[in-house]
Amino acid sequence: MAALWSGVVTNSVQTALPAFFPEGAYVQVKDISSPESDYSDRLVAEFGFDLGAAHQLLGSDAGCASLVEVLVPQQYAHWVPPGTWENSIGYYEVANSRLVYEQGGQTRSFGIASMISWRGGWYVVHLGAVERSADQGVVEDPESGDGISAPSSTC
Repeated sequence: MAALWSGVVTNSVQTALPAFFPEGAYVQVKDISSPESDYSDRLVAEFGFDLGAAHQLLGSDAGCASLVEVLVPQQYAHWVPPGTWENSIGYYEVANSRLVYEQGGQTRSFGIASMISWRGGWYVVHLGAVERSADQGVVEDPESGDGISAPSSTC
């Protein structure tokens, strides 16, 4: 999550990629033609849009913002069976985790739309939105304070 935060602060996909669902895992999970292209052209591209939107949320003093904690509502984790979302194998998913940060003496937060568990670790798969109507970044539920992770299932 430190890599994700650093990517938000610097608006760098490359910096944030260690926190993102690995391409090799995505290729194993997806039952679609050309999962490699879908990964780079859609999934990573959307991640980049969302990183940019989160960076803009931090404003001109983004470098002064510091990550406090990541709240993962594990009680909302659920099994996504094979066949869902064109997946060939199942996995655990959790929606609505929160990045809590401090900036200018105030605690703020925004959501992580969806994370997937893979080989014992949680990875961001959708930062700002699971589904979107346009190629633009989304910041999921920005709030003052820690915010609230509402129960949700993206699948």
